[in-house]
Amino acid sequence: MTALRSYLFVAWLYGWMAICGLLYLPTMLLPRVAAQRCIRLYAHIIRLGLKLICNIDTEIRGRENLTNEPVIYAGKHHCMLDIFIPFIVCNDPAIILKKELLFYPFLGWYALKTQMIPIDRAGTSKTLKTMVAAAKKRAAQGRSLIIFPEGTRTAPGAEPAYQPAGISAFNKALDLPIVPVATNAGLCWPAKGTRRTAGKIVYEILPAIPPGLDRKALMPRLEAELETASNRLLEEGRAVQKEILG
Repeated sequence: MTALRSYLFVAWLYGWMAICGLLYLPTMLLPRVAAQRCIRLYAHIIRLGLKLICNIDTEIRGRENLTNEPVIYAGKHHCMLDIFIPFIVCNDPAIILKKELLFYPFLGWYALKTQMIPIDRAGTSKTLKTMVAAAKKRAAQGRSLIIFPEGTRTAPGAEPAYQPAGISAFNKALDLPIVPVATNAGLCWPAKGTRRTAGKIVYEILPAIPPGLDRKALMPRLEAELETASNRLLEEGRAVQKEILG
């Protein structure tokens, strides 16, 4: 039954991506905010599909730590869902994402229209400078930035492997608070494969880390706060799954 539900959800995921992508194509000619609304709608549709098809609840905690001012959200990255949740809680997020996503139908089109920040994960110092320059422009527009400090999706509970270059460069160049975002999403939606397991996905927005910390102080603090909160959410998520699955 889990396998069947998982395949049905994949059909829901990409079917609605095509539907929303086509219905909102006229927003390609409108201001950026119109395309952002399309992505926000799609994010809600993903959550609905998780609930109806896969018996997966999603919860967003720590909304009191949100702000209307630009900040840098630094999140754990378990799965594709992590990219869409920011559109539910932020008005105009700018996500740092791998450039390969720009070649995906619909997803790439809307990423370009909404001025996300594509990067080459195997890039050089020149790539980093380009990313920081783009981030400065987005922040000057009043937009918050979304970055995943580990650089790629990881399995829940895996040994963390933070890549300090990007987040440290943002911290130095932008002088913005850094808001950690913990999650246990990988318990229900793994980094690879189509299997979706019933349970509860939680995203927790943590209190901001003030700007101005040097790299040696920032990275241990960010990692400790993210890992501590995410591990707590993993324990909670496993308990929920045990209750559901028996």
